[in-house]
Formats: sequence, structure tokens, C-alpha cells
Amino acid sequence: MKTAIYPGSFDPITLGHLNLIKRASRVFDKLIVCVMVNHEKSPLFSVEERMEQIRRVTAKFENVEVDSSDDLVANFARTKGASAIIRGLRALSDFEKECQMAVFNKKINPDIDTFFLAASEKYMYLSSSAVRELALFKADLTDYAPRELIDEINQRISEKNSVRR
Repeated sequence: MKTAIYPGSFDPITLGHLNLIKRASRVFDKLIVCVMVNHEKSPLFSVEERMEQIRRVTAKFENVEVDSSDDLVANFARTKGASAIIRGLRALSDFEKECQMAVFNKKINPDIDTFFLAASEKYMYLSSSAVRELALFKADLTDYAPRELIDEINQRISEKNSVRR
């Protein structure tokens, strides 16, 4: 069985992330969406909240699991018996950083290969930070975030914004 890991912060998960999950789940027997702890970021949602949100929006994909890790993704992949890491590429600017990470992951775990999926055209410039920014200005998130999460995103942004005042 071929298992792949799709790591990210997913804060929040976007329609671009879901598009990659759908496409990768058709290629691999099992896809583990892994919420990674990024110590450089101040998350909008807790790891547990993000995992629950991802489970809700990926429930239709039978071969998709959700997990989390604060370890290196190459080590996490080893513990899960995964042979692949999925990374999405949006703009050309993603490529250099993603290639660098792929080299490090391969050095740490020689059994892992990184598969790059180009973002679909309509999600080429979509990111979690863009969704948070749009929500901050009360923009319509329908084209950017899963419908079932939009109210949660807006509520959390509103709560965080009221604390800053």
C-alpha cells in the first residue's frame, strides 16, 4: 500500500488545500493530512481544531486520514510507513523553498520522495494567510474556504480582532 503525507499548517484549510487532497487521494492508497506545528506562526486555530475541521471537510474521501506532528515531516513519514510527501506549488516563488525542503527530507529519510502538485489555476494565489486577511476585512470567503468553515473562520477572526483593540 502506497501512503503519502500531505503536511501543512492548514490555518485554516482552504479550497486550494482541498483540491490537492482530492487529487493526491486518487494517486495514493492512503493520504495522511498532517497538521504540522510551525513555531514561527501564531495560529488562528489550535492543532486540535484544525484537525477536526480537516476531518469534517475530507470525510467524503475514504482513504484520507488526519494527524498532527511537531517532528520533522521526514521523521513523521517514517513512523507512518509513508513513501511520499505531497507538496503544492503555487507561484514560481514556492519552487526554490520546496526543492530545498525536499532535499533535506530525502537526506533525513532516504525512503521518502516528494511529489509536487501544481496548484489548479483558480487556486494559484490562494493561501491560508490570504483567507485570514480577507476575513479580517469581512470579504466573502465562498471562493476560498470550505463553506462549512466560513462562519468559524469569521468568528475567530472577529474574536482575535476584538482582543487587539
